[in-house]
Parts: sequence; C-alpha cells; structure tokens
Amino acid sequence: MADLNALAIQRDNMVDSQVRPNYVNDVRITSAMRVLPREAFAAAGPLAYADADLPLGGGRFMLKPMVVARLAQLALEVNPAHILVVGAGSGYLAALLGLAGIEVVALEEEARLASPALAACAPKVQAVTGRLDAGWPSGSPYDVIIIEGAVPEIPAALAAQLSPGGRVVAILADDASPDALGRAVVAEPVAGGWSTIRVFDCVAHTLPQFALAPAFSF
Repeated sequence: MADLNALAIQRDNMVDSQVRPNYVNDVRITSAMRVLPREAFAAAGPLAYADADLPLGGGRFMLKPMVVARLAQLALEVNPAHILVVGAGSGYLAALLGLAGIEVVALEEEARLASPALAACAPKVQAVTGRLDAGWPSGSPYDVIIIEGAVPEIPAALAAQLSPGGRVVAILADDASPDALGRAVVAEPVAGGWSTIRVFDCVAHTLPQFALAPAFSF
C-alpha cells in the first residue's frame, strides 16, 4: 500500500509541478494524469514521473509529461469525438485520451512496443498495427490526428483521413538530429499541403520511421 501511495503522490507532484504550470488547465487531462500509472507504460522505475522522455528502446521514447499534456490539450480544445494517435508507442497518450472520454485509435508500427497497460487502463482504445506514415484509413474520419513524436513533415496521407474542419497536432523537427528542438503545431489541410500554427517549442526525439536519410555530400 505504501508503494501505491508513493506513486499516487508522484503523479500528483507531476501534475502540480510539471503540467499545470505549463498552461495545461483542461481538467480532463489533469484528472486522467493523476490516476494513469505512467510507470506501467515504460520500464523507468523511479524516473517514471521525471520531467524527461522515457526510453522504450530502438530509438523510441515516451514523451515527457508536459509535452504529452500540451499535445493532448491541443487535441481536446475542439472537443473531438474520434482521435487517431500515430506512433502511439506503449500507449500512454492514447490511454490518457481514452480516460478523457474520447474514442481513440492507437496506431503503432513496432509490435514490440505493445503494452498490456493500454488495455488494462483504457480498454476502449483500439490498438492497431501498420505503417505510421500511412495513418489508419479504415478508422477514419478523425476529428484530430496526433503524431506522438517529432517528424520532419506531416505525411500528406493524413489529410484525407480528417473529418471536415479536422486538425493534425504534431511536433515538427527543426533539423534532422534525433533530439532536435522542435515546434508543436496545429495543422489543417490546404491545397498543396498544410497550414500550420506554431503553438510552443519543445525538444522531442524524431520518430525513426520518419527520419530523413542523410544527404550525400562530396
């Protein structure tokens, strides 16, 4: 019981010291983060509630609490009914949205990242496996698509999977390094690409599936 109490205290401290001071005021998010066991989604031990990305192996990471919360808030501010999470990893963000009462599809390409914590904590979230850059057309349309990790650009294929007025929430990497400074954006499809609004800056690891091949130089 003491361990469970200690974890509950860590979750409260995470919300009160990392999340709420960073402009996250949606009670659906803060309430879910107070009960969702972050330690169940990554083998991080005492670091599970640190202000840091958590390694999942193979160049994959679970985003730090503040970034997860702010991305979730950007998604929820339009009161969506249906969300696709691209690059869901072990499922923490997808579970968070599920606990907030949203219908969620969690898309992951690497089957090794599947965690029983997702089904245990948010049984209504649909976990699917497929190419991240292709999205999940069979579940569309989505009111919001979140890309959980930095990408050099938003895949064009996602535009057709949005409902009218839908948005993509993503982190665009400023350069090709794995942990480059990026900018969290809200994007809407327009003729020939995306119209983006920059919301906040953050450091996030690039999803390996989206990493650009190194350019050849003489």
